[in-house]
Amino acid sequence: MPNPRRRHSRARGRRRRTHWKLANIKLVECSQCKAPKAPHKLCPACGYYDGKLVLDFEAKKKRKAEKKKKKGKGQG
Repeated sequence: MPNPRRRHSRARGRRRRTHWKLANIKLVECSQCKAPKAPHKLCPACGYYDGKLVLDFEAKKKRKAEKKKKKGKGQG
């Protein structure tokens, strides 16, 4: 593999890297709750995608509380 003959200056290296930028995140409005979300992704606020409930946060929270309660009983 060839090696560089001469060292590149800082300015030359930085000039080459000017296009290494991060793109801005595009956000769209959720059709259910109107919260901002990434396009083609599940809404982190309500759990809906394409007008359908995919992730029920309330049920998940309830299951977690029951599991914690059950775990607490077994240790005492």
